Amino acid sequence: MGKSQPHIMMVAFPMQGHVIPLLELAQVLAAHGIRVTFVNTEMVHDRVVSSFAGESLVGFVSVPDGLEPHERYVPGKLTEAVYTILPGKVEALIREINDHSKISCLVYDQSIGSLHQVARDAGIRSVAFLPAAAALLVLGLHIPQLLRHGIIDDQGNPLDNSPLQLGPTMPIVNPTHFVWHTVRNTTLQKLILDMMRQNNNSINSADWVICNSALDLEPGASTLAPQITFVGPLLASNRLADSAGQFYQHDKDSLEWLDQQPPSSVIYVSFGSYAGLGPAQFQELALGLEHANRPFLWVVRPNAMPGVGKPQFPNGFLERTKSQGRIVGWANQQKVLSHPSVACFVSHCGWNSTLESVSNGVPMLCWPCYADQFINQSYVCDIWRVGLQLGRDNGVIVPFDEIKEKIERVVGDEELKGRALQLKEMMGHGAREGGTSHQNLKNFITWLHEC
Repeated sequence: MGKSQPHIMMVAFPMQGHVIPLLELAQVLAAHGIRVTFVNTEMVHDRVVSSFAGESLVGFVSVPDGLEPHERYVPGKLTEAVYTILPGKVEALIREINDHSKISCLVYDQSIGSLHQVARDAGIRSVAFLPAAAALLVLGLHIPQLLRHGIIDDQGNPLDNSPLQLGPTMPIVNPTHFVWHTVRNTTLQKLILDMMRQNNNSINSADWVICNSALDLEPGASTLAPQITFVGPLLASNRLADSAGQFYQHDKDSLEWLDQQPPSSVIYVSFGSYAGLGPAQFQELALGLEHANRPFLWVVRPNAMPGVGKPQFPNGFLERTKSQGRIVGWANQQKVLSHPSVACFVSHCGWNSTLESVSNGVPMLCWPCYADQFINQSYVCDIWRVGLQLGRDNGVIVPFDEIKEKIERVVGDEELKGRALQLKEMMGHGAREGGTSHQNLKNFITWLHEC
């Protein structure tokens, strides 16, 4: 008799930026004959499942997060629940499923490192998946050195504000922008710092550590953390498919609107599924887009300003720009960024957005807000040099005329655009047959079949 079909369980942190790349990996594995059970918390389960246009090869199950509905938007509550409640729920689910279909491997979001021990206790293989840049994992691995050298204290507070570069071709980051310190909440800051330190144990003992990045993008991270296997970018467009795992319904007419715009003319603006700007800065961005006098496609989520209410545009803005721009609640970003009319991406620099931009050769204006977005900004602006910094982190509002000027600089910089196109070609080569990410993914799939 032949070997039975391998059955793996996959668990993502319940935020869109984490779910989408792990779900992309799940679909690739399922297409190669691997049975996949994808675990969501109840909070996001229905939205993830409904994001599929047709039938999925991936099986979905949900587990409780232990939170009341009103608690899910309290800063730190979701993170705390994921770290404290989710591992026990996953452990129970593995036991339940094993009664009728043996799970051979647990592929888990690296940010939930305690799931490594859940896999070990269940007697199955474990794979840590990093949905962010490998540089974020390298930062976590260096926390002991940062403490020892007095860069941070044991609460994660910066003691030295000098820009830091952990190695050649690594991002240049001020310690005030370390991922744990950007949350602006001392309790949550300590929780994230402690979890990152604990997660280092799982990184050093997992069977695989795979990352949604590419070796050509992050050679320095590969040198500093050689245990990382690069398999990205995991994009639906690389599978010639539609993206799934979106938490919001995208505007169906955006692509038709882009078809009507001149080549390399549109400024695309999106701050992802969670980040956003304050009311005053929002108005300056609106005026900057208007005065840039270029077509713009602007994603403004209905919940872009929690606690403030519906975003308020400058007086007369919508009427004055109705023939210039299009404002939508959500967009099919991979298709937008691959459209020939798009000239520039104003972005919060989430890793998924960054990968989608560089994979399509679109220059960026970087406006990071929190977490790993400052690391990604440094890659874009300092290392790859395919974009410019726009946002600030000192509470000072960026005025509309500066926004207008930066848009003009990015759109008019031919050398920057040339580097962006070179990076696009590099990303395409790595993901195709014979490329490093493609071969790494093949090797990983072979290993799963042998588990």
